[in-house]
Amino acid sequence: MPIQSIPLEDTFADVLRKAMRGAGVNEKQLSDATGISAAAIADWLKENGAADDAQARALAAVLRLDGGKLADSAAQRWTPPHIELSDVRRHSQEPHPSNGYVFFLDGGREAALVDPAGIPQNLLRLLRDGDYHLHYILITHKHPDHCDATADVAAAFPAAKIVMHALDVHAIGALAAKATLLRDGETLPFGGDATIRMLHTPGHTDGSSSYLFQNALFSGDTLFAASVGGAFGDASTYEDILNSVRSKLFTLPGDTVVMPGHGPPSTIELERQHNPFFT
Repeated sequence: MPIQSIPLEDTFADVLRKAMRGAGVNEKQLSDATGISAAAIADWLKENGAADDAQARALAAVLRLDGGKLADSAAQRWTPPHIELSDVRRHSQEPHPSNGYVFFLDGGREAALVDPAGIPQNLLRLLRDGDYHLHYILITHKHPDHCDATADVAAAFPAAKIVMHALDVHAIGALAAKATLLRDGETLPFGGDATIRMLHTPGHTDGSSSYLFQNALFSGDTLFAASVGGAFGDASTYEDILNSVRSKLFTLPGDTVVMPGHGPPSTIELERQHNPFFT
């Protein structure tokens, strides 16, 4: 099944809310700094309308966002083009609104699953119908909408290695004892000459990780098309998630395809050009 066109994960209101929370700025403070009424800002946060270009630029100056890109978000001027890769399959994970992925070599003889979540029967049917020989279960972070079907998948594919960062592995309970714990930059063999590289990208959670396979980056909830994930780490922060993107992800080749945990695929170059969190 080809990757379906889906809307951006974050609206202008979502971007505004994340930036305000990250900067520690409330509605009144933002109003005082920009001259925009607090009532208007409150309406925008409730998805009632959006800033015009001048207002978006004023907001961005206070919130350390890119003014032009935030204006594009407010006006809904940009979404990524349809992107799909022949060796990656995206699937929805009902009842969660998250994305899961299977990527593979040799027609599925070597396969890896990213973020086992949702109704287990649906996920197992997808894996069996695809006749995938599953080598790895890769988990980007600890939130249930990305890992709550781990036990079922592991039971059905006992030879597959569960891969996660140590700081989040407690989320999979007793299975943590058998998980392969990767550190930043470490790789896994995959097929003949291919590898999977883990990038530790903290901020959304302390153990948030992204996985790089060839020119596909599975970014979990670190980087979305035109946005980033919320900062919910115990120790890591909003600044950490921005630094993770700048130092780990934006240094990748521009044609690297970003396969996020929510929303549509993008590319590193498109995110450099259009993501309002980065100037």
